[in-house]
Amino acid sequence: MTREKDVLLKVRDLRIEAFADDKWFEIVHGVDMTLHRGEVLGLIGESGAGKSTIGLAAMGFARDGCRISGGSVEFDGIELTTSPRADLRALRGARIAYVAQSAAASFNPSHKLIDQHTEAPVHYRIKKRLESQEDAMELYAKLRLPNPEEIGFRYPHQVSGGQLQRAMTAMAMSCRPDLIIFDEPTTALDVTTQIEVLASIRDIVDQFNTAAIYITHDLAVVAQMADTIKVLLRGDEVEESDTRTMLDSPKEDYTKSLWAVRSFERAQKPLPAKDEVPVVSVKDVDAAYDGVNKILYDVSFDIYAGRTVAVVGESGSGKSTTARVITGLLPQMKGEVAFKGEVLPPRYQDRTKDQLRQAQMIYQMADTALNPKSRICDLIGRPAAFYGDLKGTELKKRVDELLDLIELEPKKYYFRYPSELSGGQKQRIGIARALAADPTFIVCDEVTSALDQLVAEGILRLLDNLQKELDLAYMFITHDLATVRSIADHVVVMKQGRVVEQGPKDEMFTPPHDPYTDLLLSSVPEMDPDWLTTLLEERGVDNVGEAAHKHM
Repeated sequence: MTREKDVLLKVRDLRIEAFADDKWFEIVHGVDMTLHRGEVLGLIGESGAGKSTIGLAAMGFARDGCRISGGSVEFDGIELTTSPRADLRALRGARIAYVAQSAAASFNPSHKLIDQHTEAPVHYRIKKRLESQEDAMELYAKLRLPNPEEIGFRYPHQVSGGQLQRAMTAMAMSCRPDLIIFDEPTTALDVTTQIEVLASIRDIVDQFNTAAIYITHDLAVVAQMADTIKVLLRGDEVEESDTRTMLDSPKEDYTKSLWAVRSFERAQKPLPAKDEVPVVSVKDVDAAYDGVNKILYDVSFDIYAGRTVAVVGESGSGKSTTARVITGLLPQMKGEVAFKGEVLPPRYQDRTKDQLRQAQMIYQMADTALNPKSRICDLIGRPAAFYGDLKGTELKKRVDELLDLIELEPKKYYFRYPSELSGGQKQRIGIARALAADPTFIVCDEVTSALDQLVAEGILRLLDNLQKELDLAYMFITHDLATVRSIADHVVVMKQGRVVEQGPKDEMFTPPHDPYTDLLLSSVPEMDPDWLTTLLEERGVDNVGEAAHKHM
């Protein structure tokens, strides 16, 4: 791919410090980057490597509790570390855009999507409001958002997590910036939607000669997007090279360990006995929001003790809505949910304390699920105190045990706030909070989506060990089919609120499949830089930005 090779971003000896325990300490140790127009640089590494911190620094920005303490960040000849704030504000949003990992935490909940989309183009006088609205609708269509002419007039809480992430990507593209920092932009997306977003991002980069920093822990995704890959570990550079060289022959042992992850895959457990009573039974459930917008239709499946049911499907298919019905957060219109043979009241307010204790939920968006004003000890300690009647020394001991379980050192993290943790660490706190109630059944809603692959494998092993030890039943909501292969016993495939196909894992990954299941399986990215291009060609896509519509 031919691109103009003029330098847009030059970072030299970047050093960043963070404030904790009443002192400043260095977390990024002399990182260098050079980015040309039209190029994509992939930043990879495990949670806490400094990927997002470095990405933000490329905008001349440091998050609360951090500061750029040394080095140079030069954007198109402008030194960002010494530029006045007014000059930086003029660049951010117009010439440099940022796509955050958690769209739910980034949008203003009190404003409609299209109002937030048009704000930057109008403010910077790039487009008038009506023209910007029309451009938003075109971008929404390119990113395969449903009803592109209407969806922008919804509020953030009225769309799914995957749809919201795509709306944020469209918003970042609204001013056609010179540089876009993508911070895990496909984390919340199912595999088919991910293809469409990746294809659209590539199209934008090619069409407008835009440069991009692509931050991710998904090696197969970065293989499709990046011209060059830089590997990071605890704020240090490990190695950097062009994508093909990095994939074929990484030099450092740490990089090789990243390439070798996802070795965990446990065998499917034997089918339950015919007379075994499921821990959770969902039978003929219909559900709707506000009693009007129906989203679930005759959903039925069972979850047994010591086993994991993986629920997969595209964004908006009803996976998380089904979990909300099971936990009583969304009362069903029809059908029933039973726990160990006992039909549960539809509303959680009508369930007993023990019924509530035994069914817990780990949420997809750790950023919005954790109270930013509460310390970690309180976030984990409250459910332990409420359900276990623990106080004082016993409560502290239980919190320490849970922190050890999720591999966070108690002495180091006990009094921290969520803002002082990485995305992966926040998600692990969410897991510990669910375990604090000593449940029988846990809904795991995309619990590994925010984790790098090394940490995700450790969490999957942890969940598997806990299941063996405590005989836990899991409902595992995920769009990551590698995770399904790793941990599931039974697979439920959902589409547009209905169960399309279900069965034991071994059967579900063995042809023949339902056409929709086959689509999901064929959409899982591979560690091949040509995979996305080849797939789009096989699906008859001439313009990568039109990939959105070819599988419908």
